[in-house]
Amino acid sequence: MARRTTPSSTGPRNRTPQPLPGRRRSAGDFVKAFLAFVALAALVVGVPGALAYFVGWPLPGGAPSLDWLQQEITVGTFINVLTVVVWLAWAQFTACVLVEVKAALSGVGMPGRVPGAGASQVLARQLVAALLLVGATAASFAPGLSQFGQSLEGNQKPAAAAAQQTPGVLGQDQQSAAAGAAAALAEQAGRAAAKAGTGQDGDTKFYRIQPPEGRHHDSLWEIAERHLGDGRRYKEIYQLNKDREQPDGSRLSEASLIRPGWIMEMPADAHGGELVQMPDEAPKVSEEVREQISDYAKTGDQRHGGGAQESGGDRQGGSDRQGGGGSVDQDTAHITIPEQRPDGGARGDGQDRQGGQSPQGDGEETGWESGTPAAAESDDSGFGLPEALIGAPLLAAGLLGALGRRRRQTLWQSAMGAVGLRRGMEPPTPTGSAADAQDALLVGADPAGVRLLDLSLRGLAAALTEESRPLPTVYAAWLSNGDLHLQLAQASGRPPAPWQLGQDETFWTLARTDAERYGDVDAAAPYPGLVCLGTMDDSRLLLNLEAVPGIVSLGGSPADRAAVFASVAAELATNGWSDRMTITLVGFGEDLTALAPNRLRHLEDVEALIETMDAETRQRRGALGAAGHDSVLTGRTGPAQHTRWAPHLVLLADGPSPEDAVKLAELAADASRLGIGYLVGSDTGELPGAAWEMKVTGEGKLLAPLLGLELEAQLLPDALRRAVVELFVAADPRPEGGGDGSDGGAAAAPPFLVDVSEQGRPAVYARLVGSYEIIGLETPDGERSPLLHEALALLLLHREGVHPRVLASALWPRGVTDDVRDALVDRLRDWLGSEPDGSPRLRVDATGRLTLAKSVVSDLDVLRSLYHEATQGRGSGNRAVRGRMLTDALVLVRGPLLADRPEGRYGWLTHEIVDAQLPLLVADIGLALSEFHLEKDRAEKAIEALNAALGSAPGDERLWHELLRATHAVGDPARLQALAADLVARSGARGVPPRTEALLDELLPGWRAGLASAV
Repeated sequence: MARRTTPSSTGPRNRTPQPLPGRRRSAGDFVKAFLAFVALAALVVGVPGALAYFVGWPLPGGAPSLDWLQQEITVGTFINVLTVVVWLAWAQFTACVLVEVKAALSGVGMPGRVPGAGASQVLARQLVAALLLVGATAASFAPGLSQFGQSLEGNQKPAAAAAQQTPGVLGQDQQSAAAGAAAALAEQAGRAAAKAGTGQDGDTKFYRIQPPEGRHHDSLWEIAERHLGDGRRYKEIYQLNKDREQPDGSRLSEASLIRPGWIMEMPADAHGGELVQMPDEAPKVSEEVREQISDYAKTGDQRHGGGAQESGGDRQGGSDRQGGGGSVDQDTAHITIPEQRPDGGARGDGQDRQGGQSPQGDGEETGWESGTPAAAESDDSGFGLPEALIGAPLLAAGLLGALGRRRRQTLWQSAMGAVGLRRGMEPPTPTGSAADAQDALLVGADPAGVRLLDLSLRGLAAALTEESRPLPTVYAAWLSNGDLHLQLAQASGRPPAPWQLGQDETFWTLARTDAERYGDVDAAAPYPGLVCLGTMDDSRLLLNLEAVPGIVSLGGSPADRAAVFASVAAELATNGWSDRMTITLVGFGEDLTALAPNRLRHLEDVEALIETMDAETRQRRGALGAAGHDSVLTGRTGPAQHTRWAPHLVLLADGPSPEDAVKLAELAADASRLGIGYLVGSDTGELPGAAWEMKVTGEGKLLAPLLGLELEAQLLPDALRRAVVELFVAADPRPEGGGDGSDGGAAAAPPFLVDVSEQGRPAVYARLVGSYEIIGLETPDGERSPLLHEALALLLLHREGVHPRVLASALWPRGVTDDVRDALVDRLRDWLGSEPDGSPRLRVDATGRLTLAKSVVSDLDVLRSLYHEATQGRGSGNRAVRGRMLTDALVLVRGPLLADRPEGRYGWLTHEIVDAQLPLLVADIGLALSEFHLEKDRAEKAIEALNAALGSAPGDERLWHELLRATHAVGDPARLQALAADLVARSGARGVPPRTEALLDELLPGWRAGLASAV
């Protein structure tokens, strides 16, 4: 967009500001106003008065009867019926007058529509407009009033803008105007620039941005709506003020929220009592403000050299800016790269960071950017994994955590009989693209970084609450060189410790070493709308979608846009730094709802979205007012912080029609205050009401020239999205049998079965259930032993194979080079040795994954195999074999998995569900062995087996139920009463579960009285 220049040949102007009065009113205006007053008085007051005086009460004095229906219709009856109709018409017209007056006096938004009013509301609008036209600030009361009674000439807005202000009144004309809205806006901006350049409109008008006292922050859209009659004319204001230095030294960018104290030069047809114009004295304006406006007016004549050519160069140059020190771009004052510190440098007094230490120097350092493994840089042709997930550590961590929770939920549901699944369910082993996607999640995920981000944000919220300070509006967060930078909408004073001010007062910064000292706090997630868009150099940008003052538009090809939208939706649905939220996907991503059915919802079209959001916008606005909050940020602190003000983020991938775009712009005008965010795709690159405009390219770049950003976009391409969805769908509980709620048939065999006969003695045997021991191998060298043991444990728990990059990321969460990884694999192969036929026990399968020979087994493999053989193999038809196998299996249980694992290692176990599987498997074995003994009335043996299983699964309700039944079978009421007391004590404050309570009532009716007497 060309930079406007003001030729000096137009002559000097008087710089003394003066409050701008309304348009000069003629005698005709007063006549119109007087007649409008008379008409309103006659219709609103005169009509009911005349009806009451001449007709009286038209309705019957008592309840009607059947005789009343048989009476003849007289002239009086007809007059009474007609009077009722006139009363109804008067009530409707009066409602129209009240609605129009309220909209005019509020000066915000469009008047509401009175149902069925039609011409009555048009008449009321015209009369109210004529009456208010003589007021001091009438032109700013309501959209369109400044144009009442004027011809379409000069700076009058075109029909396209006017049509949008009266929806439902102009019919087809409105649709035609909406279709040409973009062209009309461009024409308006060009005409305004031309007029400003030639000075043809005479005296210049200015507007000074006021502090947000009692309302949300002002925006160009709202200023245009108040003083130009159409919010879409905000680009004219931008055209007049871009690149001009403001009193605080910053400059206006199209996407930024304007700041209090800034000066805005206005188009010549601007109106309203808040404006200031030249050239006369202005006694109501302070000397300081007059000087600021005078200085700002000079910048209109003394633009930076180069004019339009410079503008283009500056904007493009902003995209090439690197993230070095002092990277603040005064031209894009709201989304800027945080200032980088030199490597090894110290901040402030040097105590916040250990000088000279590389981020890779501490073997235990994890979190944020350090969680992005260096192994992800490997491009080995045989090790190809989806780089889109490997390079998105926050997204990968969210998806991996959600997938683990889904699998655990399914596991417990199947074990507890909530669905028709077999007990002891193994999660399905993914194959093909789904397996690659899972491996990419394991390699790329940075769960420690997600936790640090969450703790840091909640800690900030808790600290501000303690100081009785509100949460500042945050536009973006940057993760850069291990530090967290919050970019604020405006300066909010000094942050609470350990946060510090960044490169200026709009940056709050937290060093990662300080973030690691945060603990869990009872605070609501303050900024749940943060979502990663991409990276620039070493900085990762998270945009706060719910804080954007309007719509965020995204251009580009449909496929490229879809990849960005899918990434945003997946991260919002699974991120770890939010409590509750709603994400509405419009016209795309119906399959993505499988990731988080409680958060994600899908709507088919824009019409349904507008209807839904219109209702929710009104509801949120009313709820905020009733609660006494000016925005959702103040609602997220205090007693109500956990119960309300969750964000609602709307993702609309396909560009809306011009009519729908205008409606969305109206909804989004106040959305940031209400906690609603809009990310909308655009085919043309322009949307009305778009605060920030971005574009994704086919090369994976996310460009925002007016913000000075050129990011490597975070994408979730279509094929990868389907693979991720497949992982979640496969983890959903679904019956394997008839789905009738009973057992879904026999359990499937474990992925790896061991020969449990004497002939199946393994060459290498590892004991994982309990303390970690290896039989059949020499202990390796001391320094390498922990890594080799951990690598072997990972392979033993994944008999399907482990990708080398997954192995490397598990052993070295902060990353490692390929040669170090390959050297470890070689040492592991040498340590495990070879089979009698010479083949190595550590192998590589067709997909490039590392697998173990069948002669290398663990006690967990034996445990699963024994239970399978006892219940579905040889033991299912032979009682003696079943009893022996179940007893042998229970003897193998020596404690929890890898009970003595060293602190700081085996972090990859947090991604596994084996810690949940093992107790359920042990419980199944104990239940089966108890049933085996009770068949022969050996209650004591059954109790012994159940107690052994409870040692590893103390919270399994099924074991307690069977233990109560077995103890009851002994026939000792005192012993059963003691067991009930022990069970109640273990239940604690939660109380006894309902099913357990019902069983106690059945087996021991007086158990409650016994407990009371014992107390």
